[in-house]
This record gives sequence, C-alpha cells and structure tokens, in this order.
Amino acid sequence: MSDWAGIVWLVVLLIGNAFFVGAEFAVISARRSQIEPRAEQGSRSAKTALYAMEHATLMLATSQLGITICSLLILNVSEPAIHHLLAAPLHAFGWTDAVVDAVSFTITLLIVSFLHVVFGEMVPKNLAFSLPDRAVLLLAPPLVWVSKVFMPVIWVLNAAANGVLRLFRVEPKNEAASTFTLGEVATIVDQSRREGVLADSAGTVAAAVEFTDKKARDVAVPLSDLVTLPQSTTPDDIEKAVARYGFSRYVIVDAEDTPIGYVHLKDILRASEGPNAEVRMAEPLPAKRIHHMVPVQEDTDLEDALAVMRRAGRHLAKVRNAEGETTAVLFLEDILEELVGEVQDATRRVRGH
Repeated sequence: MSDWAGIVWLVVLLIGNAFFVGAEFAVISARRSQIEPRAEQGSRSAKTALYAMEHATLMLATSQLGITICSLLILNVSEPAIHHLLAAPLHAFGWTDAVVDAVSFTITLLIVSFLHVVFGEMVPKNLAFSLPDRAVLLLAPPLVWVSKVFMPVIWVLNAAANGVLRLFRVEPKNEAASTFTLGEVATIVDQSRREGVLADSAGTVAAAVEFTDKKARDVAVPLSDLVTLPQSTTPDDIEKAVARYGFSRYVIVDAEDTPIGYVHLKDILRASEGPNAEVRMAEPLPAKRIHHMVPVQEDTDLEDALAVMRRAGRHLAKVRNAEGETTAVLFLEDILEELVGEVQDATRRVRGH
C-alpha cells in the first residue's frame, strides 16, 4: 500500500468511526414523539429510526463493533504511511534510524489521536446531541442495514453483554427511554423559564405539572365553608341566594346538613315563567331538579376525580373520608383553576358589572 493510499484509508476509517459514534448517540438521544409523526406520514427513514430505537441494545452492539474495528485499523494503516512520509524530513537532521523511528511514531500517534478524538468521536457525538432527530433519520437506516449484515456476530455480542448484566441482577432493556417522569418535566419547565425559553407568566404550564400531584382533598371545599340550601328550598329561595351570594350552583343538604345533591340557577328558570309562576316559585323544588353528586375519596388523584366527574356529567362531587363520611364538596371550577388560573362563576361576573 502506498503512503497516500494509507492517508486515504485513514480518512475513510475516521468517517466510518464518526458514523458509528453519531449513530449510537442519535439512537439514544432521539425522542419517539418527534419521530412517530413522520413515520405515520409514511417516511421510510422514520420507520427505520423507530425500529432502531426499539432495538437500542442491538444498535449499540453494532455501533460498538464498528467503532472498535475502525479504531484498531486506523493506527495500523496510518502509522506506516505517516511514518514513511516523516522519515525523509527527519533524516535531514542527521538522526539515527532509531531516533527517527521513535520521533515519527510519536508524531504519528499524536496526529492520529487528535484526528480520532476530535473528528472521529467528539464532533459526531456533539452533532448527534445537538440535532438528534435529524441525526437518527440520517444515520439509523445504514446502521440497521449493517446490523442485519452482521447479525450473527452482533447477536452473540449482545447476548454476552446481557448475560453479564443478569449476573449482576440488572434486567437489560431493548428500547431507549423515550419518556419523562413528572419530576423531570417539572425540572425542564423550571429550567426553561429561568433561561427565557418558555414564557409562562400565568403559571399555566407549571400548574399543569403540579396538577397531577394533588388529591381531591387539596382542592375540595369543606362543608363548613359551603353556602348550602335545605332540601325544602323553593325556586324563590334560590333566586334570593343568587342575589345575595352570586353563585349559580348551590349544594342541597338534608336535615342533618349532609349534602344530597345540588341545583343550578337554570333549574328554576322554567318555574318563573308561564301561568301560576308565583305558585311554583313558592313550592319546594321537585326532587328531579336536584342533581346528585358523584362520590370520590379524599385521597383520589385530582385528575382521576376530574375524569369521574366528566364521565358522570356532574360539576360537583362529594368527597368522602376513609369512614365513608362526606367531608367536603369538589367543584369543577376549582379543578379547572388548578390548570388555568382563577375561574369566576358566570353569575358572579354579571353581578360584578
């Protein structure tokens, strides 16, 4: 092999090493949420990238095999070529062959190490970290092809590595982590706000993160703080309550002050219209006009309580303790306030004008 052919092979092997390093970090760094939409649109490279991400350990074994082979060959093909190119200039100093060999080897080692670390390792790694989605779409297809060509060797290497992990009671994973924990999301939101990347002046994003940490008891209104009406309440009483307090919904309690349901302002609108309106307004509200409240436990996650209320089509829920006693009432408006900030009752907005 001529000296310049050795230099060409050095460049080729550096590119090969860079490819395997970039592909390795791209498969680990890319997020499914960014790749899946493209795969659903029919992108073949995106589908291949998803396959690589779902078989991460095989892809890592392929990358490591490629990196190892390229690294071993780089010095073997480059040292003779660079050594010979340096020999003539070094002999001009009148040095002996032993000194020339030692100096040329040292210079070769420094040059090759610099090129290998910078262009074969750091540059592709940083590119894959900076542009993981683009990198995985570009590098995953050839990496998957290489893995299939050398599948027997890679399968043996991967099985051996997994076997060693199991000896230490560590269960291997085939797919790279593609999700964030709630704590990680909270940290990302906080860091993004501090760096000015995320504008959340209303606190909506932060509230959404904190929402899943709260229980029904954290938001529910205790019975002692409720504005309630007796079971014998009349439409006229409800109108007076609306005029006094400004709420559109009122909890109905029995003789023992236990919530049995709730009424909405719209439930009495028909009673105030038509013939005999005055009589109907003075009569107790019919039982069918009282909406029942779905029960939830005090330690129910707030998002689960919201789901229960949505399925039942109810704006209020009664909150029970471990003994089954109703201790508070949960309002849909209060749940929404945890996500989007303060929500005013419609009638209170009108009343404020």
